Amino acid sequence: MRVRLPVALASAVAVAALGAVAVMAQIDGADRGVAAVDSSNDFEVAGITVDTSGPNAEAARLAGWREAQRKAFVQLSQRLGAGGGGAADGTLDSIVSAIVVDREQIGPNRYIARLGVLFDRARTSALLGVSAFVSRSPPFVVVPVQWSTGVGTTFEQRTVWQEAWARFRTGGSTIDYIRPAGTGPDPLLLNVGQTQRPDRGWWRAVIDQYGGSDVLIPTVRLYRQWPGGPVVGVFEARYGPDNRLLRTFTLRVGKAAGLPALLDEGVRRMDAAYQEGLRGGYLRADSGLNPVMPVATPTPGQTIDDLLDTLAPPTPSISITVQFDTPDAGAVTGGEAAMRGVPGVASASTTSLALGGVSLMTVGYAGTPDAFRAALEARGWQVFGNGTTIRIRRAPQLLPPDVRAPGLPAG
Repeated sequence: MRVRLPVALASAVAVAALGAVAVMAQIDGADRGVAAVDSSNDFEVAGITVDTSGPNAEAARLAGWREAQRKAFVQLSQRLGAGGGGAADGTLDSIVSAIVVDREQIGPNRYIARLGVLFDRARTSALLGVSAFVSRSPPFVVVPVQWSTGVGTTFEQRTVWQEAWARFRTGGSTIDYIRPAGTGPDPLLLNVGQTQRPDRGWWRAVIDQYGGSDVLIPTVRLYRQWPGGPVVGVFEARYGPDNRLLRTFTLRVGKAAGLPALLDEGVRRMDAAYQEGLRGGYLRADSGLNPVMPVATPTPGQTIDDLLDTLAPPTPSISITVQFDTPDAGAVTGGEAAMRGVPGVASASTTSLALGGVSLMTVGYAGTPDAFRAALEARGWQVFGNGTTIRIRRAPQLLPPDVRAPGLPAG
């Protein structure tokens, strides 16, 4: 039997189906997601050039890396004010965390390269006798916006601007960057429309998903002269729910192949602008993004101590294991209901059932074990044990003096 749908209803079903497909496509795109290469706080020394030789290509390459470590350590020592001395190769091997290959040429017995060296911050600081502590800003969520051919893009699809931010090493910056990968719900929460929406309530809900306190919106506008030709990038260091402009600058590259280098330099200068804004007091967390705290209004006769008690943070919840008698199924449901009736109990569920014996119940309680024990005893329970594992029984009901217990003679 065939059923014909009205035209309007069929159209609505089709639109709903297309909308669902569009949302799934927006979330599950395969060409999206660039994870940050390095989010550690290692010391970085970049731009080390080496030209070494050896009996074979592998030996020449190893000699080049060793030479890069020595040169980088001298530069780092000078930068940190430790005198610029060197160190033995064995010591350098223990404090170098990575070698970054920027460009290399490998021959049968020669190695020419431009390298970067990453040093473990804690070990290197101890070796040089300097402090490893670095003052960081509040955490900022980074939403890189790229405008090209009149279209703005953040995480809707992978962009070269997002890739440049993923390559950037944040260890030497005083800005605490939170760089979303662009997967999952990121395209829905952090899109171009959101960067132009100043509503603090919505921004607070979004930023809380990433553990940030505010947002940075580094923006680049790319202008291509002709395919494969020069590319001009106009960079704007923006921040906050109001998308405020902190600084702007322009960079140019002669060939499209040099676009990644152009964007890497743009990220470096953008970071310098944000750091300068932090030092100058311009870049700071927006007070409108702070969690809204309830306002306590004193009532007549309420003291200052009573008012402070109302502003105190809630007591953390603990998990307590309760052993209780379960002669039948009714005792199970009755015991759980009795526990849920205790003030402060958030949950109570039986985790180990033994009909005709002793079952176990897990109780979530906002308070201390002693307070939970006192609350049970006040409701007629006998409590045995201490801490977060207790045994409970119903206290025997005492008869009034003028009531005779069954089976006992009067008088």
